[in-house]
Amino acid sequence: MSQVLRRIIAENRAGHHAAIPSVCSAHPAVIEASLRLAKSLSAPIVIEATSNQVNQDGGYTGMRPPDFINFVNGIAQSVGHAPRDILFGGDHLGPQAWRARPAAAAMEKARDLVASYASAGFGKLHLDCSEGCSGEAAQLPDALTAARSADLAAVALRAAPNPDELIFVIGTEVPPPGGARADEDGDIPATTPAAAKATLAAHKAAFEAAGIGAAWAQIGGLVVQPGVEFSPQHVHHLPMQRDPNLLSALQDDPHICLEAHSTDYQHPAAYPRLAALGFAFQKVGPALTFAWREALYALDKMRAQQGGQHGPSLPKVMEELMQAEPKHWQGHYPADADNLASLLHLGLADRIRYYWPHPQAVAAVAALFADLGSLSLDDSAIVHHFTQSELASARQSSQSLPYALALGRVQSALRPYFFSSAPLLQPI
Repeated sequence: MSQVLRRIIAENRAGHHAAIPSVCSAHPAVIEASLRLAKSLSAPIVIEATSNQVNQDGGYTGMRPPDFINFVNGIAQSVGHAPRDILFGGDHLGPQAWRARPAAAAMEKARDLVASYASAGFGKLHLDCSEGCSGEAAQLPDALTAARSADLAAVALRAAPNPDELIFVIGTEVPPPGGARADEDGDIPATTPAAAKATLAAHKAAFEAAGIGAAWAQIGGLVVQPGVEFSPQHVHHLPMQRDPNLLSALQDDPHICLEAHSTDYQHPAAYPRLAALGFAFQKVGPALTFAWREALYALDKMRAQQGGQHGPSLPKVMEELMQAEPKHWQGHYPADADNLASLLHLGLADRIRYYWPHPQAVAAVAALFADLGSLSLDDSAIVHHFTQSELASARQSSQSLPYALALGRVQSALRPYFFSSAPLLQPI
């Protein structure tokens, strides 16, 4: 699959609007919906895990890198999607999960992390050492970030079963302390070409200094900010007419494309525009679990309207869970906010996604689908909550109607990322 990514990069750099979505989620239904959609379109897809989700200690999912690959491959086999057509990516691989420790200790954990990802078969590795560890500045300068990233790249090359197949992504879109700042027009300022060039130069020098200069050809992506972002209550949409000219930073590196993070909730036209600006790698995550939650809550309303509910509503179960275990949203939403309930359920940051694996949530979702299975859902009721296309697709699915509707809502959120029809995007 690394050949597919290289073809996409080459197509994009040749001026074609080629891009591939990277789905960053550990939710089984989101992964299933994504793989089903990619299969139906005969399109390749990247499935990514973050260093907090999945790491050598289990992460918050309880999965180590080999577990995640087996988990996704199991879903792929169940939907008839060939595992060989999935590229696995690791996101923000570095010392972040251990940055409360001194740098030496955090980097030792980061080396173990990257080795575990590379040896497990992850082929697209985002190396991110931009955040400071204990006693360091919150955001580190390019030179130190690059030196640590090169250190991790060398570890990955030694650990990978096929080191030549690795594709590295460098750089970060993480804003400085205080968060992203909108400009005078209300837009998120894009990275400047000068800053992008400085990041590239620092990493190239660091790779040479680490004795892995030849691996520069394996750098496939540079993370920069095109001007897209979202907060719990607001989406910063891509300024469609603005061109930050970031491709000029790559003029000496035709093997590298741009990678965009936080592209969730953008208008459909933003994705081909991002591709035109050089962003061949487009990351999405929270918008997909947001769509799943949206679908489940709609189904819960339908269950109540038809008198099929047994036990508490799904939103009530989730509210009680989030209030009882606030660690996943504290620090993101103020506990005394007047609209806290709305933020917990409907916030675009989608902190609720951390609660779906909880046994109580799993049981509540299972009860929802069981209750709906005993009801005859009328199309006239469904279209109050789902689109006609979602309904039509669900009616044709071999899945139960309620479950197919929920998968369809996730696919509606992901479908705009599959805008390219270039033949070179076909999986091999």
